[in-house]
Amino acid sequence: MKITKCDFSAASFPMTSSSYAQLQSVSYADGTQKLNGLTAKPKITNKKKAGVLILPAWMGIDAHAKNSAEKLSALGYYTFVADIYGEGKGPKDQKEASELAGYYKKNYSEYHKRIKLALDQLIKAGADPSNLAVIGYCFGGTGAVEAARENFPVKGIVSFHGGLGRDSNRTISPIKPKLLILHGADDNIVPGMEVAAFQSELKKANADWQMVYYANSVHSFTDPAAGNDNSKGAAYNEKAAKRSWEAMLQFFAEIF
Repeated sequence: MKITKCDFSAASFPMTSSSYAQLQSVSYADGTQKLNGLTAKPKITNKKKAGVLILPAWMGIDAHAKNSAEKLSALGYYTFVADIYGEGKGPKDQKEASELAGYYKKNYSEYHKRIKLALDQLIKAGADPSNLAVIGYCFGGTGAVEAARENFPVKGIVSFHGGLGRDSNRTISPIKPKLLILHGADDNIVPGMEVAAFQSELKKANADWQMVYYANSVHSFTDPAAGNDNSKGAAYNEKAAKRSWEAMLQFFAEIF
């Protein structure tokens, strides 16, 4: 079984309260714009020193992103939670979050730059630059896909209920990082046409990809703060959240 060579499974690293590393604030910058991310160094690590960059959903660094960083650090990973918007630029409500996320999706080169700066911080925290992955939730899932499209120096990306759209004017180039796309089967925020176009793109890019659908799941299915009313378009699904987390860990066991 491949996992035995680089076993970051929950069974190998039981996640007791003492396993969690303390998240530390890290200030960095994009030109004159100050950014404030969070990092955690594992108490128990593997000699591969694998690192995971976490891209938050559209409200910016939230409890869900922080919890993911803590859980992954308990499993032996170096982690860094990216600040995409910058100090003083975060959204006050979902309307502003939609506008900000829309801006970065349209001006994707700026999104790429913020992701790359955060990757640099992950390496500075101690992660091996040859053993990196990017994961993201919703808007952050879009960013994870963008990291693959741009062939950032990562072994793989994981998108949890992320947007998959691409400007049709962009050239489709070969994609080197492996992709794991975890998607709600009832997600109407990401339309079926977008999914179909994305899958066609990956085939043309000769990418190594997987896409997993979760029943009775809509957008934000991994986030407990999303509530439980699927009719609102975004809701938590505990079963899908657990299954997708395990799918991610299996993916990591393969790429690292």
